Amino acid sequence: MHDIVQNYYGKELHNSNDLKTSACCDVSSVPEWLKGLLKNIHPEVLSRYYGCGLVCPPLLEGRRVLDLGSGTGRDVYALAQLVGPTGKVVGVDMTDEQLAVAQDHQEFHSDAFGYDNVQFLKGYIEKLDELDLEPESFDVIVSNCVINLSPDKEAVLKGIERLLKPGGEFYFSDVYADHRIPDAVKNDPVLYGECLGGALYWNDFVTLSKSCGFADPRLVEDRPLDITDPQLSQKVGTLNFYSATYRLFKLNKLESDCEDYGQAVIYKGTIADHEHHFILDKHHNIETGRVFPVCGNTWLMLQDTRFKEHFTFIGDFSKHFGIFEGCGTSLPFNSATDTADTIETDACC
Repeated sequence: MHDIVQNYYGKELHNSNDLKTSACCDVSSVPEWLKGLLKNIHPEVLSRYYGCGLVCPPLLEGRRVLDLGSGTGRDVYALAQLVGPTGKVVGVDMTDEQLAVAQDHQEFHSDAFGYDNVQFLKGYIEKLDELDLEPESFDVIVSNCVINLSPDKEAVLKGIERLLKPGGEFYFSDVYADHRIPDAVKNDPVLYGECLGGALYWNDFVTLSKSCGFADPRLVEDRPLDITDPQLSQKVGTLNFYSATYRLFKLNKLESDCEDYGQAVIYKGTIADHEHHFILDKHHNIETGRVFPVCGNTWLMLQDTRFKEHFTFIGDFSKHFGIFEGCGTSLPFNSATDTADTIETDACC
């Protein structure tokens, strides 16, 4: 599978127009703050972008960020501007052709930004322990439509957990299926290269994440994918695919279920570009100034991470009231057309 992916992204694809589906191409609207960052990125880097989502969470200034499957470096160079001169972004990729483009334009970007805070490494995301990266040395790890391409997703998640600092997060976009993928789809080289053949069934991903130390995966946003090529569509059959953004926090105290301890938070509105509300995930749109009841896990995701100073915390863990009311087990992608404006503002995990 490594050979298939390296050939597809190194030799078959020359720019994003060569893609046969919308899986590895972010068609969502670009926020205004990101447009300004993209203007500073070299056109060749932008033309060979194959991501499926936005992997720039807030509060990155001064942080250490790792981008897995960094390709030609679009996300690395966007993140470099967000972490600023006191932060650092490291990109890892296994494809020589992609890395060559990223490294060829490193000086261009350091001149444009006024500082050089990026590094590119050749390596496999399943073998992060073979790279010269210190354990618990990254505040945030991201990837953009890459985990599905890995033949050993468990090794990837374990490597990520090892490299994250306590309280750090894995914030990433990827492709998922609504049921397990048959071998005929999984072994098709084009479908695999287009990020479909290697996609996980969403519930298998949740189970895998929990087994690798991420007890409570949170879905941030999702959208259905279109397979515009008729031949590929026929091969896929009844499978439905989604591009989804998840965030996984490295917090040892997280519980497997959302438990109620009578806690609440108040968002101060102090995060740039998020003055009116803060979206933790698809079911937590926290309005500024509002007392917002939360489960114990959500409390920890805000209290024991880089978000702490932007919230007021009410309550503690001294009394337990059972399962947090409103938690459910419904499909995560059952309303894939939802946007941030339609996310419920009621407390719900």
